[in-house]
Amino acid sequence: MVSSRCELLVICVLSLFFVLAHSKTLKRDVKALNEIKASLGWRVVYSWVGDDPCGDGDLPPWSGVTCSTQGGYRVVTELEVYAVSIVGPFPIAVTNLLDLTRLDLHNNKLTGPIPPQIGRLKRLKVLNLRWNKLQDVIPPEIGELKRLTHLYLSFNSFKGEIPKELAALPELRYLYLQENRLIGRIPAELGTLQNLRHLDVGNNHLVGTIRELIRFDGSFPSLRNLYLNNNYLSGGIPAQLSNLTSLEIVYLSYNKLIGNIPFAISHIPKLTFLYLDHNQFTGRIPDAFYKHPFLKEMYIEGNMFKQGANPIGTHIVLEVSDSDFVV
Repeated sequence: MVSSRCELLVICVLSLFFVLAHSKTLKRDVKALNEIKASLGWRVVYSWVGDDPCGDGDLPPWSGVTCSTQGGYRVVTELEVYAVSIVGPFPIAVTNLLDLTRLDLHNNKLTGPIPPQIGRLKRLKVLNLRWNKLQDVIPPEIGELKRLTHLYLSFNSFKGEIPKELAALPELRYLYLQENRLIGRIPAELGTLQNLRHLDVGNNHLVGTIRELIRFDGSFPSLRNLYLNNNYLSGGIPAQLSNLTSLEIVYLSYNKLIGNIPFAISHIPKLTFLYLDHNQFTGRIPDAFYKHPFLKEMYIEGNMFKQGANPIGTHIVLEVSDSDFVV
């Protein structure tokens, strides 16, 4: 019985290799990748040998290109070309790779806007464009990528407002928009994202209040990490923030927040890091924070708390690596 199963497994594996070896790559994807190849710098081109990005005969697939077989053809499902100093505009031919599930061009020198045609990539799950020099507004067409789970647009020069259309991404778990030039209010509609675990909009030029952000009933039911630091948020911390019971990190440093710290916040069950520093908070910090079983860090410097308010732990500028969340 065991021998028969092993033989069946070997046959299945050999059959798969036969299919991959004898399938042709979809002409649409061959054309798109060769257009991308023609537009990229030598650092990528030298490793992209042959005309078929999925491999041809003795030639392997191009570096950073992953293919799979669908309906007798090979299609490109992943494109990862990062940290190779690509210079120039976003390669629009990428938007013709309609079977992409992962697009990773991070840590290059791409400039200009993300083209609206990005909305054509309906199967995309991971879009990673962080650490480039991309500009203009974040295209609302990203809201058409209904399978997207990870969106990394941080460390660019995007301007304008955060598009409300991002709230139309039902599978979105991780949203990184920090270190841009975004203005306006954070759309409260983002709170309707049932699967969102990580929201980082730090180091922008955003205004508004936390109360506005969580104004919808049941906002951010899965959110663990909330980074609002280094903006121009005003008003106080509403007691309703305690309704976000999954929160572990709340990073509010360097805003224009005022008022007392609500006792209710100490009831967030797994709150681990609370950064309140460099705002205009006043009053006393409730004793319950100092008895919280999970709270490791509470930084309070640069406020107007009454005497006796003390930090918890040694302050570390907390940065969660993007790589911790990429699947």
